[in-house]
Amino acid sequence: MSRGRAFPRQQLHDRAAQWAARLRAKPKAVRVQHMRNKWGSCSTRGIVTLSVDLARESERFQDTVIVHELLHLKTRNHGRVFKALMTAYVPHWRSVEHLSCRLDS
Repeated sequence: MSRGRAFPRQQLHDRAAQWAARLRAKPKAVRVQHMRNKWGSCSTRGIVTLSVDLARESERFQDTVIVHELLHLKTRNHGRVFKALMTAYVPHWRSVEHLSCRLDS
């Protein structure tokens, strides 16, 4: 793997680790890989996967996706608790929602 391809992946790993610590979320693993239809996902086994394409987006959008997926470790649905936590940690999340067509629903 060339250094140029690894660097954005490492940035996303580092950003996810910072958010995980802040949220007190403990993913079993964080993966960064090519994803066709989503910006990220969180498996029932606790594995958070982020799209490598996310590295090309703004930090504001990266934060929205990363927090969204990490919060699924605490609450699996998109109900009121989930939305309240999103607002508490990423107050601007609704303003970047228009970019989230690949964000899980």
